[in-house]
Amino acid sequence: MRPIVCLISDRHRDEDQEATRLIDRVAAAARAGITLVQLRERDMGGRALTTLVRRCVDAVRGTPARVVVNDRVDVALAAGAHGVQLRGDSVPAPRVRAIAPPGFLLGRSVHDVSQAQAAARAGGLDYLVFGTTFATASKPGHAPAGIAALRDVVEASSLPVLAVGGIMVNRLAAVAATGAAGFAAIGLFCDASDLDGTMRDVHRAWQSGMVPDSGT
Repeated sequence: MRPIVCLISDRHRDEDQEATRLIDRVAAAARAGITLVQLRERDMGGRALTTLVRRCVDAVRGTPARVVVNDRVDVALAAGAHGVQLRGDSVPAPRVRAIAPPGFLLGRSVHDVSQAQAAARAGGLDYLVFGTTFATASKPGHAPAGIAALRDVVEASSLPVLAVGGIMVNRLAAVAATGAAGFAAIGLFCDASDLDGTMRDVHRAWQSGMVPDSGT
């Protein structure tokens, strides 16, 4: 089974910090086979972010990729995004589900088993994102939870779980072996010079860590 692969945006990784460059990368990632694009431009105002989201939705049109917005439900709905990635302490998912269109994706960030179980019990979610799995420069000062903690969350959750934090190709086999449904990453994709090649490496590494189905 192929993993759910999520590109988390960070336009500040580009020296020019231009939205156009980010949109071009989103389009290229969608063509390369990315599953989700999470727009995480937290310093952008609502109007500018709405414009960016609309342009990214246009950029992935005709591909299987879907665009979700980091926490801003208002922006996601106004811009026609495919979903929202909620913070752990954000609005309850059922409240968003009640006003969202059919097929709207809802994810939530969690950091331990109890949060994952509470999020699942509350209902309304499609997936969870667990982290910080490995040490990462994007979360300085945050101690990594580690692979064992990821496995615990996967085993305790009734929802698909994506790993986030310090994700690199050489760590994907270990992530896959936990039973995670996929992963989210910033640098792996935002810094890649060849997204097609990166995605090929991703799928090879993921398959190498998959536990064979004992029923086959």
